[in-house]
Amino acid sequence: MGCQDELLVEKVCEMYEKLSRLESLKPSKDVNMLFTQLVLTCMPPSPIDVTKLCKRVQEMRSKLIRLCGEAEGLLEAHFSTILGSYENPLDHLNVFPYYSNYLKLSLLEFTLLSQNCTHVPSKIAFVGSGPLPLTSIVLASYHLSTTSFHNYDIDPAANSMATRLVSSDPDLSKRMLFHTNDIMNVTNELKEYDVVYLAALVGMDKEEKIQVIAHLAMYMAPGALLMLRSAHGARAFLYPVIDPCDLQGFEVLSIFHPTDEVINSVVVARKFPMHVRSLDQGLGSMILPSKCSEIQVFNPLEELTIEEQLS
Repeated sequence: MGCQDELLVEKVCEMYEKLSRLESLKPSKDVNMLFTQLVLTCMPPSPIDVTKLCKRVQEMRSKLIRLCGEAEGLLEAHFSTILGSYENPLDHLNVFPYYSNYLKLSLLEFTLLSQNCTHVPSKIAFVGSGPLPLTSIVLASYHLSTTSFHNYDIDPAANSMATRLVSSDPDLSKRMLFHTNDIMNVTNELKEYDVVYLAALVGMDKEEKIQVIAHLAMYMAPGALLMLRSAHGARAFLYPVIDPCDLQGFEVLSIFHPTDEVINSVVVARKFPMHVRSLDQGLGSMILPSKCSEIQVFNPLEELTIEEQLS
């Protein structure tokens, strides 16, 4: 590990210690300041590979991701409550401090979706939509004006807050539906969706995430697209990482790593049309195409830089 990586890890560890000592992760001056410092530390492009860090740092990273997830949920609930107090909440979305990031991320995801989808999807599922389902709202409002969005969250309070945001809108109140359910208990309904989005914080560690992906591989319609959020470089201290070979049962179509203030990487994969045989695992298992590790550079958006497309 180079000197710069050592300094980065040391700084992240220091911030984790400060965050872990806080009595509450609800939005406050101290919480906001520490998480802003953490994000600014992890945002610049970095060659660091979090999988090669020592066990102590790996354990710290896992705990930090959970802290980030908890804080993000509390932040979204806080602003969803504020927005829900307006007569027309959708007219005030810019009160959320990261709304512009969601506009950029949704445009990026829509662009990648358009490159890999032959038709406008009629039904999309968003797994882990939370109390402030901005991705669904932005996509439905600006990019997919005829698509219905089925938002899944395990928390009934989150769905209640989210429903309040769209209930006064004559269009979105009909096209945005909310389901309180653990996605691991959703089976045949998954076959109805052209596209399934998996939120970054569904499956807070690698094992949980792979279990969810395996469940989706079993029940999604053949040929349907899976959109996932991952992380790259130092941003992997904030969110779980999805590697192409975690996506058993799917063909990985593209991976994009933003280098601006949009933190999440975006992965697009297609459910294989049928079960195929793996020499290692026997009949009926799924394997990735042999080209899954071949990476080509592409540029889906002129104003955004790079990353990888897997053919």
